[in-house]
Amino acid sequence: MTTEPTNDAEMSLVQHLIELRNRLLRILLIVTLIFAGLFYFANDIYTFVSAPLQELLPANSTMIATEVASPFLTPFKLTFFIALFLAMPFVLYQLWAFIAPALYQRERRLALPILISSILLFYSGIAFAYFVVFPLIFGFFTSVGPSNVTVMTDISSYLDFVLKLFFAFGLAFEIPIAAVILIIAGVISADDLAKKRPYIVVGCFVLGMLLTPPDVISQALLAIPMWMLFEVGLLFGRILTRKPDSPAEEDLPEKH
Repeated sequence: MTTEPTNDAEMSLVQHLIELRNRLLRILLIVTLIFAGLFYFANDIYTFVSAPLQELLPANSTMIATEVASPFLTPFKLTFFIALFLAMPFVLYQLWAFIAPALYQRERRLALPILISSILLFYSGIAFAYFVVFPLIFGFFTSVGPSNVTVMTDISSYLDFVLKLFFAFGLAFEIPIAAVILIIAGVISADDLAKKRPYIVVGCFVLGMLLTPPDVISQALLAIPMWMLFEVGLLFGRILTRKPDSPAEEDLPEKH
């Protein structure tokens, strides 16, 4: 009995692992380069990110650092996450380039717009959190406290708070992509998904409660856009599933 098929399979697996390693190294390199370019401006970046809160602090109040290393580590941590966010298009492109040869032509035709849309929606979620949500919730938090309490937020605690919200809103804005993928993959039809709308609305508010701080404002500001984005994904899912496939389209995956 020959062992050639096993050897060929092993060689193919090794080649895939080498390609995956090379793409991961490229991702690490680009994130490192962006981080190195931004590190000099770490304090300025933190000032920009903390502006929605600092603009609402009382005149005699400032942000504080309660730990010895916080003035250095907090901007350092923020700069790393900013580098990762900025590198996200490159990261997703590398993942796309790795899996694209194994996709059928119809899947590749749909996957690339979905990839681009997911990047734009993720950034839109972060922008929505920064420009819309932060001024509202920080305005509320700084106005409801006792009059004899001075608001002086720790810089590390603030960073953890905003990163959590950035991730929550960036992830929530991917809901249309998830809905479209489920519909075009045949996991569930658009009509069946629409029938589950009441459960999805409740789920949006449950996720809003779990992903945001324990206040009604931030929960509602996450849950309501999630519901609206679900409706957008449902609409595009209906549109895409109505398009007939081209009979002349070759439905074969590419080989490496």
